[in-house]
Amino acid sequence: MSNLVAQKSTHTLKILSTNIAKPGFVTINGKTQRTGIHKKPTTQPIYLEKENVRGDEVTNRKVHGGIYKACYLFSADNYPYWKNLYPQLNWEYGMLGENLTVEGLDETQLHVGDIYKVGDALIQITQPREPCTTFAAKMGTLGIMQQFANHGKPGTYVRVLEQGNVTVGDTFELVEKAKNSISIADFFRLIFDREKNQEHLQLIINNEAIPLYKSVQLARFLKK
Repeated sequence: MSNLVAQKSTHTLKILSTNIAKPGFVTINGKTQRTGIHKKPTTQPIYLEKENVRGDEVTNRKVHGGIYKACYLFSADNYPYWKNLYPQLNWEYGMLGENLTVEGLDETQLHVGDIYKVGDALIQITQPREPCTTFAAKMGTLGIMQQFANHGKPGTYVRVLEQGNVTVGDTFELVEKAKNSISIADFFRLIFDREKNQEHLQLIINNEAIPLYKSVQLARFLKK
């Protein structure tokens, strides 16, 4: 991938905070569970590896980490929305569980398979984050799962094509725009809509930037 040439993107994305977690705990259905959702801002660059961020706690590897969820990005632009809903919480970047808090991140402009250069790393857009009970437990209410789905701005996971350091102030350079793809926003809707867009389904299940299990799950909704 190193021979790909960066292009100017139509929108600027910039890292405002790099965040990692030490092992923490939440209580779900009366049971205490270990988690890596308690991300805190760091003062140093973080290193993006193929399956996770170096030094970041990833507890349940069935749903977090791995090639297609190596790093999670969330938009700094959406923090005011969540702060307004939950003013009683102690807000700081990383609160939504993201490794990278990114200014200008717009899910309607990011397409599955897009490749970006950021810092020393080369990353590929893969899939939106889906709310889970661990997230709800951290935030203190199950209701946030539906709120997160309704808001429609889930951030995105990325695949790390070339490992490297990223730090606050780094901007994203578009290296390759995905063809025959859909946006992260459309992908998120596809997951939650009861009546699923058949054209979008067809495009996403054939996209090599998502894991096979996700393609198989979504293929079940194709109408014959």
